[in-house]
Amino acid sequence: MNRINSKLKEDKKLLSIYFTAGYPNINDTVSIIQELEKNGVDIIEIGLPFSDPLADGPTIQASSTQAIQNGMTTELLFEQLKDIRETVTIPLLIMGYFNPMYQYGIEAFCKKCNEIGIDGLIIPDLPLNEFENHYKSVFGLENLKNIFLITPQTSNERIVQIDAISDSFIYMVSSASVTGSNQGFGNNETTYFERIADLNLKNPQIIGFGINSKETFAQAVKHQKGAIIGSAFIKFLENNKINSINKFIKLII
Repeated sequence: MNRINSKLKEDKKLLSIYFTAGYPNINDTVSIIQELEKNGVDIIEIGLPFSDPLADGPTIQASSTQAIQNGMTTELLFEQLKDIRETVTIPLLIMGYFNPMYQYGIEAFCKKCNEIGIDGLIIPDLPLNEFENHYKSVFGLENLKNIFLITPQTSNERIVQIDAISDSFIYMVSSASVTGSNQGFGNNETTYFERIADLNLKNPQIIGFGINSKETFAQAVKHQKGAIIGSAFIKFLENNKINSINKFIKLII
């Protein structure tokens, strides 16, 4: 069974952490992953930096720019992760935009992910129909889960379509804004969380965008399976050493 599906079966709320590969320093990727697992994180999303990250807020955009300036590439990320399964057991996903994966070659990219132990991909700009018509079989061959995103503006009909083709979890964007919001969750968001829960989808949902504290984490997991933190963690990495990641995790759970 794919590691993501095994993790989703656990009787607990899940914490997923996103960070940008090659940030803050080019060789930090593996150390960050190891520290996150050691401190109780359930799932890790490794950001593949891209020059035009449309869905990302300024914090993640800046980390992506820095990682590219540091020299991070798709090939280098695969090289850094080639032995990751010797020390890390939790689910690992690569989150990135379709262009770098397409340039690498989708079949080759998915094959390499499988070889090094990546469990799934999150590709915000890969349309549902494109995936279903052209890439679903490739992902299946390499035992990779493709994680689709929904937003408060996604219709129930569309959500049901996404649920039907998904077989792990659905990435539930908390709002229509980019990543990195510090506003917390108000009535609009909580109503949205409840609406999705009431659909009784077959795939659990994990909420991302705007989670940066114990309070927002608790709000996010009240009706859903877990929550994803990205911008707040990257801000932490700006001013703190990797061996102090435990301090960040204690602020959340």
